[in-house]
Amino acid sequence: MTTFVVDGPEYWARQAPDKTAIVLGGEELTYAELDAWADAVAADLAGRGVAAGDRVGLLGANTLAYCVTAVALFKLAAVAVPMSTRLTVGEITALTTSAEPRAFVCDADLRPQVDQAATDGPGFTVIPMEELGALRGTAASARPPRPAVDVDDPAALIYTSGTTGTPKGVIFTNRTIMGFINEWGIADPGFNHDMRLLMVLPLGGAPGLLWGILHNAVRGSTLVLEPTFIPARAVELLESQQITAMVGVPLLYEAMTAQPGFADADLSRWDTAHVGGARVSEKLLKAYADKGVLLRQIYGMTEAGGIATSTARRDALTKPDRCGSGGVHTKLRVVRPDGSDCDPGEPGEILIKGPSVTPGYWRDPEATAAALKDGWMHSGDLGELDAEGSLKMVERLKDLIISGGLNIAPAEIENVIDELPAVEEVAVIAADDAKFGETPAAIVRLKDDLSAEEIVAHCNTRLADFKVPRYVIVADDALPRMASGKVAKRLLREQYPDIAEAYAKVR
Repeated sequence: MTTFVVDGPEYWARQAPDKTAIVLGGEELTYAELDAWADAVAADLAGRGVAAGDRVGLLGANTLAYCVTAVALFKLAAVAVPMSTRLTVGEITALTTSAEPRAFVCDADLRPQVDQAATDGPGFTVIPMEELGALRGTAASARPPRPAVDVDDPAALIYTSGTTGTPKGVIFTNRTIMGFINEWGIADPGFNHDMRLLMVLPLGGAPGLLWGILHNAVRGSTLVLEPTFIPARAVELLESQQITAMVGVPLLYEAMTAQPGFADADLSRWDTAHVGGARVSEKLLKAYADKGVLLRQIYGMTEAGGIATSTARRDALTKPDRCGSGGVHTKLRVVRPDGSDCDPGEPGEILIKGPSVTPGYWRDPEATAAALKDGWMHSGDLGELDAEGSLKMVERLKDLIISGGLNIAPAEIENVIDELPAVEEVAVIAADDAKFGETPAAIVRLKDDLSAEEIVAHCNTRLADFKVPRYVIVADDALPRMASGKVAKRLLREQYPDIAEAYAKVR
């Protein structure tokens, strides 16, 4: 199949030009307006030297201009590289050093960080998002010609935290993006042309770019986008915008149930509610079931298009801890260390194979070879299948902390703390958190005096705020280690089982 992502929005601009593509606050953008604006942006970017295959960074708030710029990059067959607005200069520099973008589009208030990254890193052209936003309503002299590219060429790079602490660029192609869009269109009737999807997550990542902008633009459905997540506002939108679909972490769903307006809100149009990234409580499931909404647990990873499987509707209430048995084309296995399949109920590593699985990591053949074997993506997660083949995610084999749905690599935090001369050794593990599910806790052994506040202050200069440890525990003895010399984090977790109850937060 030789389909391209931009075939979708260009088709809907012809067939349903007046249909609303995006709603943001009091503004609406039709498919005709989206397509014309994207053509104008693509022509502008081409005039600045952006061509097929060039990487282009994206850093900005949830705006119409951001959405249109993303579509324009696909028209040019450039490679979109979205980044979180919460990254520090050092983190932006590291990602641009890896991606080597020709250009970087950013909001005006983020320009100083991007300019500094351009100076510290490989250098690139910085383009104000506002200049591209000003092209709304203007017409390109002609639709930019479709570049002669292959559907398997990189179309987007989504950087994700790894256990080494060094983010890896997950490659998405037109084929893999269309793979998950087409598969979920078959598997879930809620993902259709009439869908109205509420997106309250930032656009700078896989959920925003893939499941927000591109998923809707290809399907010809309507994206209801919010600048940020305000629980009371989200509840109001569920009703007033007649939302039919939403994808998010438990934190979002829990916050909405706590709003005074939730009990009386009419959610009768809400058909598809996917939730993942952390454990879903039976209390939360019941709160939505009482409103006629089935929360369906998902399992996936960025490397598999974000969602690899979801609970079947018939099992949403009877198997709340299960994540389904894969997709129409996406297959799951749970294997032992020797690669043989586990028996039902036996835990093992989760493997994924399907049309949305990445072809690899950007310029990292070693990581690609380690993760992709015989077409199967090795997730690094521990799971088990029941007798019917339904998956339960047991534990992460990868050393990641998931805080409010955001992946945090402990090694990245450890590397920053280890820069302090007074630190003898450090390990970061997850502590329970009532709001975010998990939060980083640093266990440190010191060789000189150093306060927890000083450690946190140093982290604040080097890390995005959600990565900075909320707990700092000073250990009297050496940290436990395995025969390989690595810190035995399993023993650390046993040694510090109740951090949230036993220790005060540093911040």
